Amino acid sequence: MRYEWHRRILMIAIVGALIASAVPRVFGAQDTDTRRTVTDEVGREMKVPAEVKRIVSLAPNLTETIYALGLEDRLVGDTDWCDTPAAAKSKPHVGGPQNPSIEAIVALQPDLVLATTSINTIATADALNRVGIVVYTSDPQTVRGMLDSTSHVADVMGAPLEGAELVGRLQQRLDAVHAALSERPMVHVLFVVGLQPLQTIGQDTFIADALRWAGAESVLLSKQKWPHLSIEEVVRLQPDYIVFTDDHSPGASADLADLRARPVWRDLDAVEQGHVVNVSEEAIRPSPGLVDAIEQLAHELHPEAFAGMSENGNAKFETRNSKIETGVIAGIPSEIGEECSQCAR
Repeated sequence: MRYEWHRRILMIAIVGALIASAVPRVFGAQDTDTRRTVTDEVGREMKVPAEVKRIVSLAPNLTETIYALGLEDRLVGDTDWCDTPAAAKSKPHVGGPQNPSIEAIVALQPDLVLATTSINTIATADALNRVGIVVYTSDPQTVRGMLDSTSHVADVMGAPLEGAELVGRLQQRLDAVHAALSERPMVHVLFVVGLQPLQTIGQDTFIADALRWAGAESVLLSKQKWPHLSIEEVVRLQPDYIVFTDDHSPGASADLADLRARPVWRDLDAVEQGHVVNVSEEAIRPSPGLVDAIEQLAHELHPEAFAGMSENGNAKFETRNSKIETGVIAGIPSEIGEECSQCAR
């Protein structure tokens, strides 16, 4: 009898111990799994850690956005093309935006990889997903889309307040430009993407939308995103201004003296009148610096609208985000193709 009693007590103790050890494991898995479910801008649903501490950026515009948010300490790697601000060049590089090294990305052990449709490939995102790395892809198509993407990136990084503050400042600057130009007629411009061959922008690009914010529109109406045209066509269209971006690529930019030395170009009214603008290369990247380029263009194309503005009211010089340094970035390889991946540059 005594033996049976001790045996029952021992069995109860063993079962209790097993239950006690099992319950924490079951409920602990639920309690510690604090990942958030998010959907990126191309519709992919994913689980993101509650605290994103290690990020790899696969595009220069996203790298710039991280710095503008003040979250650069979380950036553990970026691409060979990421050089704005200059500090981004010192981060470990994982290769080019279109052909990054999956092995290099994995080695950095990121909680999150940021990509964008305008320069990265689906194959890269799929390859990273297969090895268990979360990829959030942005898809900004307009200036407001860039602001939305900035907010989304801040949210997925767990920094919604920083995102709201940055986007609020950028929106205020855009509103100021819009108010200054609200009564001004649009200026017709030729926005030069490349000179050899001559290439410009279509109506459905975020650059065209940025031009509208700056009080301008493309002189060429085209449904193609990056149409080519001849210099004879430019002569027929006679743009009010010709706009280039600061670019180190040979044959991708020109100044007034250069154009006045070129046959046919020198006969354009815009060249004769000195209406040639070299805008910051921020104009071809959907990142916070795009607002700087819009302000610069607005001042260049509509100087009379800002003539009475004090220096403190000149947003271009006074309210630039201190996290972003002025400068230009490396040229865009022409072989990237018709979809013009420089949008993310």
